[in-house]
Amino acid sequence: MIKNSFNSDWTVGPRTTYFSELISNQSASKYVTLPHDAMLENVRSENGSSNIACYPDGEYEYKKSFFVPAEYQHKRVTIEFEGVYNQAMVYINGDFACQRPFGYSQFYVKADRFLKYGADNEIKVVAMTNKDSRWYSGAGIYRNTKLIVGNLVHIALDSLNIDTPYIHNDRAVICVEATIENESLSTVTAKVLTEIFDNNGNLVASDLSPVTTFAGESGKLRQRMLVREPKLWNVNEPNLYTCKLTVTIDEDLIDEDTSTFGIRSLTLDSEQGLCINGEQVKLRGACIHHDNGVIGAATIDRAEERRVEILKNAGFNALRSAHHPMSKALLDACDRLGILVMDESFDMWTTTKSEHDYALHFPVWWEKDIEAMVNKDYNHPCVIMYSIGNEIPETGSPFGSMWGRKLSEKIRSLDSTRFVTNSINFMLAVMSDLAAHKDEDQHDSAESSGINTMMNDLGDVMAKIVTSDACTMKTAESFANVDIAGYNYGEARYLMDKKLFPNRIIVGSETFAGKIDQYWKMVKENSHLIGDFTWTGWDYLGEAGVGRVHYDWDGPLMEIQSKYPWVTAWVGDIDITGERRPISYYREIVFGLRKQPYIAVQRPEHYSRNATLSSWGWSDSISSWSWNGYEGQPIKVELYSDAEVVELLINGKSVGKASIGESNRFKAEFDTIYEPGEATVVAYNGGQETGRMTLHSASGAVVLNSEVDRAEITAADNDLAFIKISLIDELGNLYNTADRKVSVKVEGPGVLQGLGSAKPDTEEPFFNNEHTTFDGKALAVVRPTGKGTITVKVNADGCDTQIVTILSS
Repeated sequence: MIKNSFNSDWTVGPRTTYFSELISNQSASKYVTLPHDAMLENVRSENGSSNIACYPDGEYEYKKSFFVPAEYQHKRVTIEFEGVYNQAMVYINGDFACQRPFGYSQFYVKADRFLKYGADNEIKVVAMTNKDSRWYSGAGIYRNTKLIVGNLVHIALDSLNIDTPYIHNDRAVICVEATIENESLSTVTAKVLTEIFDNNGNLVASDLSPVTTFAGESGKLRQRMLVREPKLWNVNEPNLYTCKLTVTIDEDLIDEDTSTFGIRSLTLDSEQGLCINGEQVKLRGACIHHDNGVIGAATIDRAEERRVEILKNAGFNALRSAHHPMSKALLDACDRLGILVMDESFDMWTTTKSEHDYALHFPVWWEKDIEAMVNKDYNHPCVIMYSIGNEIPETGSPFGSMWGRKLSEKIRSLDSTRFVTNSINFMLAVMSDLAAHKDEDQHDSAESSGINTMMNDLGDVMAKIVTSDACTMKTAESFANVDIAGYNYGEARYLMDKKLFPNRIIVGSETFAGKIDQYWKMVKENSHLIGDFTWTGWDYLGEAGVGRVHYDWDGPLMEIQSKYPWVTAWVGDIDITGERRPISYYREIVFGLRKQPYIAVQRPEHYSRNATLSSWGWSDSISSWSWNGYEGQPIKVELYSDAEVVELLINGKSVGKASIGESNRFKAEFDTIYEPGEATVVAYNGGQETGRMTLHSASGAVVLNSEVDRAEITAADNDLAFIKISLIDELGNLYNTADRKVSVKVEGPGVLQGLGSAKPDTEEPFFNNEHTTFDGKALAVVRPTGKGTITVKVNADGCDTQIVTILSS
């Protein structure tokens, strides 16, 4: 089948009803290129829900006119939607064609019966959001679309599956399966040529098979091929192969399909843990939501790829989609770059977490959505496990366990080559018991404020609940249904369950970032514990302020989320612009991937205040020694290192030394007086220096600096250029206290897709052409609209104009 992007020339506006369409002029609609996030362009409400960053819910209508040639009357025309949030309703030429309630599933619309051939046609997609998400979901057609045109005899969509069941040192067996559909009026015999190419384009295996099908029926193709000297896929060497199917009838080309795949094996047991190609792998994991920061939920391929690049460079080797199936572009990037994936299906089953969420549709649609996820993932070597749910309350009951068994067995019937997990929160699993044994007011507060607030307030009491007999008994059947037990905040059970359930394999499917040193020690020392997934790898829109630092807070944090103007969760190793935060470098040291020490400095304006961190938070610090206006005032410096001892030097004078390393949680703090100049940390082992890091104060004139991630991009709707904007001095030192508005103007074949900073409580939108820097930084995202040179002019008060040129070809 021929697959082309269907992303261009759409209009979007408020949803109209049948009667309003007769009288309205549709002037509110505007042209957009997909993927597109309609929610991000709305004005935030001061009284809005912090779950979705105070953006309003809405109903949106997308339309597109497209010409269908007369010869397509003898073809099959299908339109693919990779994701529409939410409650998608699709109409072609005014007639209902398809619906999909779940906003994270890919689906296909068979368009033939609705089309006018040799004429213009119109497709309309309605998307609606209404109290249906616990985080910022975005809205509209936020993932890619494709127009797929094929002959009456063709390879069925999503039917090409590739397995590598037998791998030896010098050879591997490749099993290829596909379905040939015959929608013609006669019996046909087709020849199917399957070719396997390595990453350099060399043909390494092939097979030719005839497939005969009756009219209106389909035939299954199965082939086995031998590849000699296979190059295996793993996180360090993500070698990929390409499988190409060519279908001919009487020497005429009828159809083609291709898919990349990797040759790799997976094993799992309590003695060796998780092994890929026979080698043990510990998962250095990150949970991530699906939004792309300043461009919202728009899932543009390059944005997904960039995220994976940054996360891998920060030391992660695994990602967990939270809490929905990943995009195709993200999976492609994980394949190419060598990142393992836990792809998660649902955040709810039969019990709602938001008033109108997917639980209202789960009983009817769950099988189709599981099928969509597995079909999407099957040929991706990066995917090693499927999660059937996140923090599902039903997992603590026998009936809920039965649902878990249905989901697990459905996945296994579709894909027996990967593992199944369930990300269970013990607190939710025994919530009904807590109601019986805890003060009723406390239970009511938990119900109204949410599980996050309850977990944060309970503190150490939470560990006692998690290790209780009730949690042991109530979750036993749910864990028995899966291959890997996913523990959300269940670290208190890691070692006890090694004794209670000696055959249970555990993954920390969601954990607190600030305790990674404690978790990772257990992961390293226990084979039954295969990894840790922190909350989160990347900051995200919504669940606003869940990771913020509260100052001079009197009493418990009865509401963990923050009201307007807070917009991001303010958690994560990476902020929403892609900049690494201090926790990222700390984690890298804990993982054993960074040997140089690191310096972070807490904001001096809060020095004398009492800081209260949420369970998901990190200190309010940045890596800078530029604090204009705080000369001579006290300041707190954090040092991270795996060495035995660290020393802090200010302008060459020693402030002091401190023991550090694993026994001191890889961290030391010093109170000193801020003096402009330089701050240096020196690490020692056995009295010998092993590394150092220095921060320099910015001085002199403020210089505006703009750096583009790639000077040449593809003139396609799936590419982007990311321009890092920063305020520095002439030597490149960051001016984090000189924030000011920057403006961005794009000339040539490109548009400004988004502009913003990582400021978690900003009131500025991301769709304007000016934005205030935060800690001296901002990010502009440019999207190509055609071929040619794109010129980007960046301005800021008191600074020379910066000009960035990007070649779109």
